[in-house]
Amino acid sequence: MIRLYNTLTRQEEEFRPLHEGKVSLYTCGPTVYWFAHIGNMRAFLFADILRRTLEVNGYEVKMVMNITDVGHLTSDMDEGEDKMIVAMQREGKTAREIAQVYTDAFLADVDRLNIKRANLYPKATEHIPEQIEMIQSLEKNGFTYRTSDGIYFDTSKLDSYGRLSGQKGEEKLAGARVGMGEKRYATDFALWKFSPAHSTREMQWNSPWGIGFPGWHIECSAMSMKYLDVPFDIHTGGVDHIAVHHENEIAQTQGAEGVLEANLWMHSEFLTVDQGKMSKSLGNLYTVADLIERGYDPLAYRYLVLGAHYRSKLNFTFEALDAAHNALTKLRETIRDWDEPDIGCAELEEKFFASLNDDLNTPQALAVLWELVNADLPTGAKAESLLKMDRVLGLRLKTVLGQALDVPQDVQRLVDERETARGNKDWKRSDELRVAVEALGYLVEDTAQGPHIKKHSPTVVK
Repeated sequence: MIRLYNTLTRQEEEFRPLHEGKVSLYTCGPTVYWFAHIGNMRAFLFADILRRTLEVNGYEVKMVMNITDVGHLTSDMDEGEDKMIVAMQREGKTAREIAQVYTDAFLADVDRLNIKRANLYPKATEHIPEQIEMIQSLEKNGFTYRTSDGIYFDTSKLDSYGRLSGQKGEEKLAGARVGMGEKRYATDFALWKFSPAHSTREMQWNSPWGIGFPGWHIECSAMSMKYLDVPFDIHTGGVDHIAVHHENEIAQTQGAEGVLEANLWMHSEFLTVDQGKMSKSLGNLYTVADLIERGYDPLAYRYLVLGAHYRSKLNFTFEALDAAHNALTKLRETIRDWDEPDIGCAELEEKFFASLNDDLNTPQALAVLWELVNADLPTGAKAESLLKMDRVLGLRLKTVLGQALDVPQDVQRLVDERETARGNKDWKRSDELRVAVEALGYLVEDTAQGPHIKKHSPTVVK
């Protein structure tokens, strides 16, 4: 039995898919006007762990993740310029070129973090007809009105609006006179924005209401319905999506189709940096490429994320990343000498998967992994269970399990020379050679059976 926390009902629930043995999963994807940062990637790692957990429980998962390449304005309140237009002006490229560059960069980060790729990555710009059709359904059902700058969703027409965020009607409408423009209520949102007269902007399309482009929220409602039907099983995203984007998605699908978009809504908490907000202006907005440039294995960041429950805030520091890096290195070096997988440890496997099935409790699952690693059991049995656990953890442990370290000749020569120095009791020279070995990325441990060489990452650049 899998129990998952549903933001919509504010409680953990036993997961029951709409169709036996199959799960339909939609995850809000990147807005491809810039590089995704590690805070964004935490949400995608959470969705990956969810998917992997469902799969090891025997479900066939169909996962859809949108690519937002139009419609997301610089303000979530339907104001400012389209973020893609801002990127075009910044880089002197076409919208298509901008979208391709940052989509490719995002997918590269997905692969670096060993996140399983979604089954589909539909782009907003390739689904304009579907979005227009949904807006027409909303118009027919009486949920829209027109202003001088676009077609808006009238949130007062939907009694259930606010159910995801938990806001009452009077709370939703508080301050409705502030910064509204022509909107009837502050919570109303754009479905279609009009292009300025005589505009030559690249990102615009003909519609029944005039030339323009879709609002940010309509793409997810339209594309999730096209590829998963509605309602579908699970919708995921970051907690920042709850109050606006996901609330509006639910409203659109309810207004157009009369049904809930998804039965289960799941959200990962924020990533903070040094207990504060991550932002470009503070100089602490890091990407996966930034971590690599500083000498870190991207999987060390994955390990760090696994160490916190997805519904808890995670504070990123380089000290914490160092600790994750060291733990992952220790794990890899420990299992290098293990025997071939054989039989397994049923009790620890059951404990591990019970942790994951309890609302994706990855910190507890990691603790069980280390319990297995340190257990006084045959290494072949431990190896069998370890690989099963890594089907969810995604640390690529199979690549090092039972794989003897391939020591370069120059490193081996230094180790041999050090052994000679130790035999001659030349401790000064022995220490110098140990430091030389470490500088090349290896450690030497002195054992009763002789020197044991391990892989070691030099100090990273902060």
